[in-house]
Amino acid sequence: MTITYDDFAKVDIRLGRITRVEPFPEARKPAFKLWLDFGAEIGEKRSSAQITAHYTPETLIGRQVLAVVNFPPRQIGPVKSEVLVLGLPDADGEVVLIGPGHEVPLGGRLF
Repeated sequence: MTITYDDFAKVDIRLGRITRVEPFPEARKPAFKLWLDFGAEIGEKRSSAQITAHYTPETLIGRQVLAVVNFPPRQIGPVKSEVLVLGLPDADGEVVLIGPGHEVPLGGRLF
């Protein structure tokens, strides 16, 4: 399927920093609850992510990641996920987060 640039531009992908992480034992698969700071324009948002294979709460705090910020919130068990944190599967299908190679301003938009 081909999309236009205008279609792509509708997806608002922003840079956020993970500020808080908690276990999510109620999830069907191992996951974390995440709090992300997207800067003054967007503020703090919550999400959940099945990223326990490669990350611990300690290695996630302070990490900059990309997330879709304009999907409607989604209820995942007791957690209201407000953004979709982006990642790619490794050779075993485990998620590896996507983020910049250098520190960039919070809330920066991917284009």
